[in-house]
Amino acid sequence: MFKKKLTVSQRGLAFCRALRGAAAVALITALAGCLGSSDGAPLELTILHVNDHHSRLDAETLTLRLKNAAGTREAVTVDLGGFARVAGAIEALRSSQPHVLTLHAGDAITGDLYYTLTEGRADATLMNTVCFDALTLGNHEFDNGDAGAAKFIDELAKGSCRPAVLSANLKPRSGSPLTGKVRASTIVQRGGQPIGIVGLTVAAKTRDSSRPDAGTTFEDEASAAQREIDALRAQGVNKIVLLTHLGYQADQQLAARLSGVDVIVGGDSHTLIGPASLADVGLTPSGPYPTGARNKDGEPVCIVQAWQYAYAVGELRIRFDSSGVVNECAGQPHILVSDNVRRTSPALGEVDRAAMVSDLRAQPGLRVQAPLAKAEQVLAPLAAEKMAFGQTKAGTATEELCLRRVPGTKRDVTRSALGDVCNKSERVNAHGGDAQQLVAQAFLEQGQRFGGADIALQNAGGVRVDIAPGDITVGRIYTLLPFKNTLVRLRMTGSQVKAALEDGIGFVLAAAGNTGAYPYAAGLRFEVDLNQPAGQRVSNLQWRNPAGNWVPLDLNATYRVITNDFMAGGGDGYATLKAITGANREDTFLDYADSFLQYVRGRDSVARLPLELYSTQRFSDTP
Repeated sequence: MFKKKLTVSQRGLAFCRALRGAAAVALITALAGCLGSSDGAPLELTILHVNDHHSRLDAETLTLRLKNAAGTREAVTVDLGGFARVAGAIEALRSSQPHVLTLHAGDAITGDLYYTLTEGRADATLMNTVCFDALTLGNHEFDNGDAGAAKFIDELAKGSCRPAVLSANLKPRSGSPLTGKVRASTIVQRGGQPIGIVGLTVAAKTRDSSRPDAGTTFEDEASAAQREIDALRAQGVNKIVLLTHLGYQADQQLAARLSGVDVIVGGDSHTLIGPASLADVGLTPSGPYPTGARNKDGEPVCIVQAWQYAYAVGELRIRFDSSGVVNECAGQPHILVSDNVRRTSPALGEVDRAAMVSDLRAQPGLRVQAPLAKAEQVLAPLAAEKMAFGQTKAGTATEELCLRRVPGTKRDVTRSALGDVCNKSERVNAHGGDAQQLVAQAFLEQGQRFGGADIALQNAGGVRVDIAPGDITVGRIYTLLPFKNTLVRLRMTGSQVKAALEDGIGFVLAAAGNTGAYPYAAGLRFEVDLNQPAGQRVSNLQWRNPAGNWVPLDLNATYRVITNDFMAGGGDGYATLKAITGANREDTFLDYADSFLQYVRGRDSVARLPLELYSTQRFSDTP
C-alpha cells in the first residue's frame, strides 16, 4: 500500500548531519540518539480510539435505512452509542489483538447535564472503565479555565488506570493548577518496542473560543509537534503517533509539515470517516478510514477519527517492519448500535425485522454491541442523579426548534437530530437556527427584567442541540446551553454593535475561526453578504425601539447589549466586545442556562419566533 520510507537509522543519520555546526552539547545529544536507534522485530499494532464524547454518556437513537424482507430499504430506528457500549467494544476488540493502544483525542467533557452536575467526575469515572493509555486535551477541556481542566484530570487520576494526559503545545501560566499534570508526550511499550505518543491541542480555537486562564498559551501545533517528535527519535523511538485535537482537514495539512510522524489519531471536527457503503444506510462519511497522507519527507501517514458523542470506536491496524517502517494501515470505524430495530408506525413485522437485523450485521462500519455490564453499573447512580433533576418539566414546545449555526447551505456544520425536517428547511437556510434565535430572545427579556436591555447577542456555537416538539425538560435546557456562562450587560454605540457583528462573521470566515462565532441577535436585525470585504458584510441594521417599531440603528447612539461572558471576554473573535471596559461593562451574574429556563417556565408553551424577529433577515454566501 505504501512505498518504503527511511529506516530509523537513515532518519537518525540525516538528523545528525542536519546538526553540523550546532553547539557541542546539542550535537553529542543528537549523536547519542542516532547511536541508540536500532532495528527491532516487526510489530503489528492496533489503536482503538474515540474523540469528542462531550459528556454524552447515555445511549441515543439513530435512524438507518435497512433492507426489509423484499429487499427494499426503509427508515428504522436503532439504539446508538453510550459510553457503556464504548467500554464493551473496546474490551472485546482489545481481547482479540496482541498489541493494543487505547486513545482519546479530546473534548471528553461539556455538552450534557452529566457535566453540569459533576464537572467531569462522571466522564472520568466512565473513562476509567476503559483504561485509556492516553488522552489529549481538547479545547472544551478549557471551558471552565485551567481549574476546570485540572479538576477533570484529578478525577481521572482517582482511578487505577492513570492515563497520560498530553498536550505538547500547552504552556500553562505561572502557578496554573495544570502545572505538572500535563505532559508533551509519553512512551509506551508494546511487543517489547517503544511507541511515542505526542498530544496536540488546537491553539487558536482554544484561545479564542474556550476559556483558558490569562497567561496560559498554546504554541503553533506543527512547531511543538516537530520538537517533540525529534526528542523522541533522539531516544531511539521510531514509531510516532500524534494524538491531536485539531480537526480532520487540519490533521491532513499538519502531516505535510512534519517529519517522522507515522499515525495521526484526531478529534475536534466530529468527522465520520469510513466505507462508502455507509451511505447505503443513510450515513455520510467524509473520507476513507484510514485516510492516507504524506509527511514532509514524502513518507506515508495514516489519519483516523471516530465521529462523536460516544457513537463509535475506531479500530486502526498498523503493520511496522523491523525498521519501524509502516508497511500497511487498515481498519474501520465501529458505529455502535443495538439490534433492537424498530419503527413506530406501522409496527415492524418479525419477518422484516429479521431481514433488517441481518442487513445491519452485514454492514461494514456498523457493530452490534452490548453495553459492558461493569460500565453500566458505574453509570447507574450517576444516571439516577441526572434523571432526578433532568426529567423535571420546564415547559412545552409546540413545534420543532431547529439548530443551525450559519444560514445558507454551504458553510454550515449542521448536527441536527431532527434530520431533514431541519436540514432542508427553507426558513432555516434563509434565516438560521430557530433554537439560537429563541435563546437570544430569552436573554433579551431576562436582561430587560434585571436592569434593562435593548439588544441581545448570542454566538451560534453556544447553543448545542435542537428542541423537538413536546415537553422541554430541565435536562434538555442544560444540554442546549451546557456551558457555565453568565450574562453581561455592555453599553455600546451603534457603531460598536456593527463592528461586533463584523467580528463574528469575520471569525466564521477566518482560517483559524469556526462557524460557532456566527452572531444571533434579539431586538436587532440585519442583512449578511459573505461576498463583501471585511467591514462591509453586515448592512441594513435595524433595532426594535421601546414602541415595538423597527428603526435604523443609530451608529452614534448608545445601546444596552446583553451577551454571554464568553463573547464579552473576546471569545470567538469578538474583539470589539472585549474592548468595552469600566463603567460600560456589568456582569449580571445571571446564569445563561437558568435564564433560558426561566423564559421557558414563564410561558404556557414556546414556538418559533415570527420571522420579523429573526436577526438575519437576508443571507448570501454565493456570488
